[in-house]
Amino acid sequence: MTLIRAAQALLPDGWASDVLVGIAPDGRIANVVQGPGQAADHHVGILLPAPVNVHSHAFQRAMAGLTERRGPDPSDSFWTWRRLMFRSLDRLTPDHVQAITAYVQMEMLEAGYATNAEFHYLHHQPGGTPYDNLAEMSQRVVAAASDTGIGLTLLPVHYQFGGCDGRGLGPGQIRFGCDPDLFGQLHADAGTALGHLPSDAGLGVAPHSLRAVGADTLRSYADRFPTGPIHMHLAEQIPEVDEVQAHWGARPVDWALDNMALDGRWCLIHCTQMTSDETIRLARTGAVAGLCPITESSLGDGIFDGVRWLGAGGGLAIGSDSNIRIALAEELRTLDYSQRLRDGSRAALASAEMSTGRRLYDATLRGGAQAIARDTGAIAAGNWGDLLVLDATSVHLEGREGDTVLDSWIFAGDDRLVTDVWSAGRHQVQNGQHVGRDAITAAYRRAMADLRDAL
Repeated sequence: MTLIRAAQALLPDGWASDVLVGIAPDGRIANVVQGPGQAADHHVGILLPAPVNVHSHAFQRAMAGLTERRGPDPSDSFWTWRRLMFRSLDRLTPDHVQAITAYVQMEMLEAGYATNAEFHYLHHQPGGTPYDNLAEMSQRVVAAASDTGIGLTLLPVHYQFGGCDGRGLGPGQIRFGCDPDLFGQLHADAGTALGHLPSDAGLGVAPHSLRAVGADTLRSYADRFPTGPIHMHLAEQIPEVDEVQAHWGARPVDWALDNMALDGRWCLIHCTQMTSDETIRLARTGAVAGLCPITESSLGDGIFDGVRWLGAGGGLAIGSDSNIRIALAEELRTLDYSQRLRDGSRAALASAEMSTGRRLYDATLRGGAQAIARDTGAIAAGNWGDLLVLDATSVHLEGREGDTVLDSWIFAGDDRLVTDVWSAGRHQVQNGQHVGRDAITAAYRRAMADLRDAL
């Protein structure tokens, strides 16, 4: 048993002082006790449940900082960025992907995330030929998680078409392509690969988007994959909205609501292009909105209607998507600030009962746990030991207690306040650094040196 004693801890019923948390050898929380008594292995200041990073394309971390110059197209946009991303793919090998993914997962842990939901669509060799081992790239994501100790939920991505008209895949995209039968085999093989990880690892599925999977296939997706989480990009960009409407006769969210069995198993990513009515209707399905505010800002996706969504009872979770910057507190801050800028308001996502930081953090914990069907999101017996510690000696948290701790971390501090992280009881971040930082960083440097001329 690992015993952690916290001066302050955020428990399901609220803040408590002098809390002892016991983590069993299987990585689950065995008990939570308040008050003085038994000695502990670790004494910490502020103990929080560690959230899920609900959406990541790990390989895109290699592009961070390389797409900030305007090209010959005067209207630089998500779509020009996307073309650059596709061009960068031809040089990526399985060894590169493993090294990049491990570095990304390390950064996630150091930011405070305990779990990585990897929306994994780089499946095949350059040119589109499958590897001899169909799930080669999935195995490399799994190997990275083995190196970093992060909790992994692997989401193999089904990507068949280049658009709603069923056109073939273009350069770059060809490495993603699977028809339903090939994808079914790849998904099964990816699940087998997860057997090399501890028992908290999970498997879901991800039809990439309405543009990339046929209408008939999407209508039956929940039946094709009757268990586990389902994630999908939805309504991210205006040209996407226009394409779906032109070919399928409805806006993306309306089409999905009318044709797909959306419920609590689904996590719909971005949803930055929704009408007010779509926002309310989608929130009422019980699906989680997977938001990536830093990437959505970087790509000019638009502003998710968080005020209306939360008001309608919608669940939300946070992800780092393109991994241009992995910063948990900044994701939450960016989400709230976008609402303030749009509406000319302050504390946009606060409620009468909760401060902004507390409401956002609680929603992120609940939504992340639901989105990957993981026993997490609360410091409670039976849940996985997914925990993070904030530095109570930081000047930003001096004299802070309760919800003000979260407000000060998110709006005045940053992820340098995260000192320790446990993922399913694995103590992977200590004193602000991942326990394997040197080796993981060295492998990443080698991969980036090899790719320098290709990016």
